Formats: sequence, C-alpha cells, structure tokens
Amino acid sequence: MKKLIFLFLGAFFLQACMKGQRVDLVVHNAKIHTVDENYNVHEAMAIKDGEIVEVGPERQILNKYAYDEEIDANGKDVYPGFTDAHGHILSLIDQRLNLDLSGSKSFGEVIFKLEKYASGQKRKFIVGRGWDQAVWGTKEFPDNEKINALFPDIPVLLIRVDGHAALINDCLYKKAKLEGKNIEGGKILLKNGKPTGIILDNTITEISKLIPPFTNQERQKAFLEIQEELFQYGITSVHEAGIEFKDIAFFQSMNKSKQLKLQLNAMLYPSKENIDFAQKNGVYHENNLLIRSFKVVGDGSLGSRGACLKHPYHDDPLTHGFLTTPVTEMRKVADVCRKTGYQMNTHAIGDSTNKVVIDLIAEMYAFKKDHRWRIEHAQVLDPADIKKMGDYAVFPSVQPTHAVSDQRWAEDRLGKERLKGAYAYQSILNTTGIFALGTDFPVESFDPFATIHAAVKRKNKENFPSSGFLASEAVSLENCIRGMTIWPAFACFREKSTGSLEKGKEATFIILDYPLTVSGNFKENFAYMTYIKGKKVYSAE
Repeated sequence: MKKLIFLFLGAFFLQACMKGQRVDLVVHNAKIHTVDENYNVHEAMAIKDGEIVEVGPERQILNKYAYDEEIDANGKDVYPGFTDAHGHILSLIDQRLNLDLSGSKSFGEVIFKLEKYASGQKRKFIVGRGWDQAVWGTKEFPDNEKINALFPDIPVLLIRVDGHAALINDCLYKKAKLEGKNIEGGKILLKNGKPTGIILDNTITEISKLIPPFTNQERQKAFLEIQEELFQYGITSVHEAGIEFKDIAFFQSMNKSKQLKLQLNAMLYPSKENIDFAQKNGVYHENNLLIRSFKVVGDGSLGSRGACLKHPYHDDPLTHGFLTTPVTEMRKVADVCRKTGYQMNTHAIGDSTNKVVIDLIAEMYAFKKDHRWRIEHAQVLDPADIKKMGDYAVFPSVQPTHAVSDQRWAEDRLGKERLKGAYAYQSILNTTGIFALGTDFPVESFDPFATIHAAVKRKNKENFPSSGFLASEAVSLENCIRGMTIWPAFACFREKSTGSLEKGKEATFIILDYPLTVSGNFKENFAYMTYIKGKKVYSAE
C-alpha cells in the first residue's frame, strides 16, 4: 500500500515538474497571428523576462507552464505590435502646442481659428499647421491679405498639412529678410512681382529657425499624451522620419527616465552635428531608442506642386517642381552612410526624384547588397523605375492613406497617363517583395485601421471612392499586416528581435477589441491591451 502511495506521489510531482517551467505570463484562448514565415495562427503564448518562450496550442501551453499571470483573450485577435514606419511625433507635438488647423473646411475657418487662438494665447509668434486648400473646393493657394490686416506686428506662420507649403504674413516676411533672397530647394510665390505669402519647402526650414522653442516640460507632456494614443491604436513602434541634433537629447532623456516606452527608430537629418554623432557613436541602440539612419528630403509634395517630376505638371505646365536637396549633397550623405553603416532614407515624391534616388541606391548595391536604403513615399514612379527597385534592393516605405487623400486632385496634378505609376503599392510589392507602411502623421491620422482600409480597399474612412482609387493597386490583408509588423522591423535591421510572435523574440503584442477583417465599409477598431517586451503599457479596462 505504501509503495502505491509513493508511486502516486512520484507521478504527481513528476507532472508538477513537467508543468513547473515557470513563466511570467501566459496568453491563451486567443487567435495569435504570429506573422511568421507561414503566417501561422496559434491559441496560446508563454512569456518570460519580456521574451516569447513558446507559441502553440492552448492545451500544450497551459499544461507545460506554470505562470504568475494569465490573460484569457476570449477568442480575440492577437498580433505583433503595429509599427508606423513613417511618422513625425515631434511635428505632432508642435501642432498640438501651437494652433491646430487640421480639418478646417475653408480659409474663413482658418482665419476664425487664428483669431480665437491669438486672443487666448497672447503669443509673440503665431504658428499653426494643418490647412489644406484642396478641401476648400479650390486649387489656388490663399494669400496673406487678411492675416496682414489682422496681425501687422506679430509674425504669423501657417503651415500646410503636408509641411511643404506655408502662408506667412508680411511681418514675418520682413523679419526673415526674405526680400531678394534665393534659398536653394525653396520657393517664394509671387503675383504681379509681389510675394503672396506662400512659401515652399526649404524656405519654411529657413523661417522655422526664428520660431521660439517650447520648454522641455511642455514637449514631454505632449509626447506622453501622444504615446498613450498610439498605444490605444496598438502602435508600439514609430520610425521618426527626421530629427535635429537637439532632438537626440530630448529622446535620450525620455529614454533614460523610462518615459519612452514606445520603440522609436529615429532618422537623423544630415546636419554637421548629426553626422558627427553618427561618426562618433556608430549605430546607437539604447533600450527603446534606435538611431542608424539619415533622412534626406529629396523634393516637396505633390499637393504643393513641389514634387520633382520628369515632365511638367498637368495643371501647371510652367513647373516641374524641384529637388530640395541637390544630387551632389545626396552623394555626400550616401558616402557618410556607407562609412558609418547607417541607412539613407530619402523622401521622394515625384518620378524624377525617385529615379535620381533609385540610381544612387543602385550605385550603393555594388558596395553592399543588404543595405536596406529606403525611399520614403515612393509616390509617383515611372513604371520602368519600379522594376529597377527590385534589381537593386530598394526598400519602399509607403503611406496608403496618402493615396485616398490625394485622389481628390492627383489626376489634376499628373494627368491620367502618369497615374499608372502613382501610389502603385501592389506593383512595387511585385518587384521588391517587401514594403513598410506608415501614415506620415500628422499629415494623416495615425489610425492603423485606416491604413489597412486604404491599402486593401483603396478607400478612406468615409468609404470614398466607392469603387476604390486605382483599385488594381490594392494589396492583400496579409501583406498589409506584414507591412505594419515584420517588414518595418526588417526595414530597421530589427527583424531578429521583433516584428513577429516567435520563440526568442520580444513579447511586443496587441490584443484587439474586434476581429480584424476588411469589408467595403470602414470599421473602427482599437487595442484592447498593448504589451511591449512583456509589460502592459495600455489596457482598455
């Protein structure tokens, strides 16, 4: 009898030991979309020390592991945390701390918001951003006559939604000493020989040097609010598309204080100070902050007619747009990147700019085939140049919501024939086999589900146009998800540690409120829970 008891106890303790492999967290009763090579879906996942120990069937995981915490997902979808592969947190901070003009339905509404803001803030320099004349039912830019009358002695800078055009008053024009000034890569629009108040691209950069900075405390508060909103949408990583040298210290400080919970891949503008930083530090990766790329601005935007085209604009035959960074400067940055191991990520909208950048990347291919140099936007391309992207491992970083926003006027700018190579995401994917998806926020909303709807159905959140804009360029839901998870990880050399839910990778995942499906009508969705490296950073509960 005693022998039987000992045998029973031995079996019991053996079973306990089998289940005794202790982990921190088990997620079960879930649809875990691993986004691995075969796009497998599992039921449960075990996590320890911020890493995934195993993903597999529910019974197998629950029987094998003892755990300190469990999440019963109630059958909800679980995905790797989403990445916005091209965003501007710092610009969004400025927009929120300044005058937010997004959604203004007329120039009159812009003026109303401006007057209201000025009466409440009492600022000595007024900055606003977000207006878009394309939604006002006019193709023409506004002029500064009204803001001159309202603010004769206070500088006013009102930046268009895309950041590539702005309206300034005469007070700021004089303060910046723009009279007779020729800024390479910039433009001052004139009418009858007089400035209208509209400035483009590098002229805005020059003006921006005069803007009084916000305090670190103000910026940190705004950053934390934005970070929380990103987590609510299931966005756990952002590729910050361009920072100045002073901004490195801002993000380092947030990172050191552990307030930076988001995984941030920051691209440096190629200033002398930033180049010195890269040469001194090489690839910089500290906790949640990664710096290993330069952001080059190749041209302006299509909406502002600053994108550089091979042939004149369809609705303005006197202009091709222009390069904002000369090819000679691009080559210098490329050489720095080659020597430091950094990527060169180039903003290229027009087909002429895209060709210039593709040819430059092709030269790099001879030195290093796995360079992963990126074209940010790749918006309008000659079909012949799309093919070359695959030949030289060009990495496209595109924003599907741009397509459904720009469809209101894209044909006006380009004509019907050039639309064949515009917003051509499936054609690009056919030749490159990979892309990273983002939003370019605050130009667009960072809502990832709007990105999915735009990529898969080619419609905006209002389900327009009903048949989809250039619908033949729609991509599959699976490839869209890859473009928001594992492919952006590959785009910044982090595919071995994040981007999919596999053994040994970071436990960065989201549980969604509702099943992730795509239909003809847009459906709102949010994260129910968001985890980064095994730690909960957001819960709808």
